[in-house]
Amino acid sequence: MRVDGLDHVQLAAPPGCEAAARRFFGELLGLPEREKPESLRGRGGVWFAVGPQELHVGVEDGFAPARKAHPALHVTALDDLAARLAAAGVEPRWDDAFPGCRRFYVDDPFGNRIELLERAQNLQTGIPADDL
Repeated sequence: MRVDGLDHVQLAAPPGCEAAARRFFGELLGLPEREKPESLRGRGGVWFAVGPQELHVGVEDGFAPARKAHPALHVTALDDLAARLAAAGVEPRWDDAFPGCRRFYVDDPFGNRIELLERAQNLQTGIPADDL
C-alpha cells in the first residue's frame, strides 16, 4: 500500500457561497468548473479542476475561514495573475521566504488563505519552469 498522489483539496465556505466561488476561482484564477456528482449537489458548494487534481469549495454551517492551513496553487505568469487580482480588488501579499519560488497569498471571498506560487525550476526534474 502506498499513497501516490493528491486527488483534491477542500476549502470550507458559508452557505450561499457558489456565485462568489465561481467568480474568484473560476473567473479570476481561471480554474475550470467540474460538475459535482448528482448525489452531492444538494450539499451546495462548487468544484474546480486544478490540472489533474481538484479544488472543492464545500458548504459548512458555522463556517470559520482557514487562516493558516491553505492550498498552494502553481501558476505560470505569476505577475500577470497578481495584476489581474489587484485590478479586481484582491491584493496580493508577496512573500520571499521560500527559496526558489516567487509567491504571494490572497484571501478567497470567504477569508480562506490561498497561496499562489511560481517555481524557478521544477523540483523533480531540475528543468527551469519556463521550459516546461
